[in-house]
Amino acid sequence: MRLGLDVMGGDFAPQNAMEGVILALPELGNDDTLILIGKESVIKQKLSEKGVSDKRLSIVNADEVIEMEEKPIKALKEKPNSSLSIGFQMLNAGDLDGFASAGNSGAVLAGAVSIVRCIPGVIRPCIGTVLPTENGSYAMLLDIGTTPDAKPDVLVQFAILGSIYMEIFGKKNPSVCLLNVGTEAGKGNQQTSTAFPLMQQSKHLNFIGNREPRDLFKGEADVFVADGFVGNIVLKELETFYRLLQKRGISDPFFDAFNYELYGGTSLLGINAPVVLGHGISSALAFKNMILQVKDVYSSGVLQKLRTIFEQYNDV
Repeated sequence: MRLGLDVMGGDFAPQNAMEGVILALPELGNDDTLILIGKESVIKQKLSEKGVSDKRLSIVNADEVIEMEEKPIKALKEKPNSSLSIGFQMLNAGDLDGFASAGNSGAVLAGAVSIVRCIPGVIRPCIGTVLPTENGSYAMLLDIGTTPDAKPDVLVQFAILGSIYMEIFGKKNPSVCLLNVGTEAGKGNQQTSTAFPLMQQSKHLNFIGNREPRDLFKGEADVFVADGFVGNIVLKELETFYRLLQKRGISDPFFDAFNYELYGGTSLLGINAPVVLGHGISSALAFKNMILQVKDVYSSGVLQKLRTIFEQYNDV
């Protein structure tokens, strides 16, 4: 398997990215190749400093870097030789089986959509996060940032993307709900009240109605659907709560599951190839898990199932 990593992406790149590479190597297979995309001289220096030489590592030089504050589309056009641009070009050409970056999130999304493109039939890709539940299981919340003002039909597609993703990773007939301010069918704004009957009518969903934010951790639903504005606010509040617990020296297995480092990043659902977006502040551990997540997504068969669903039906 050929896994690509944007070594220059992230607030603490390339140091944390390279340390993550070293952590990931023992968990990669003998047939895996980890392709490091970035400034070759810098990558070689970091490997030399750590005394690392591994035949599974390959370097692709990228002289330019898209900075975190740059405007995504403009940066992709003006910096075709950036680590991010080259990574997507390689993924689109079939030279990579998957790609991960903790760089400019807007540029990652723009590059994925404009270069690798969405699975035919998918209007907009989305990203989600896995949440622990009180019954020891887990649930997914999506979207958490890609589409802040999603239309109702896009929310239905988010629901299908999340449902298939959860099914591939172990949930049978995942239950799907719409995150709302009340459980009644008529609750919410125009967006949610219009999306509700569309989800009810979809033959691709096990839709169980509206659920409130207080229900996120009860284990009563497997997929919570929101637009990127609402989902991102919820996610950042959860991250803040976790940091507050850390500052107070409080450790609990349930709350420790909110540590983003354990997951590494989040998959861009609906894209034609595995793309994992990491947090800008990703640590070495997060980079390691980001790399392994790309491998897991590729091996899972989730993309093939998504293509089948969206190619077979026109009413999704």
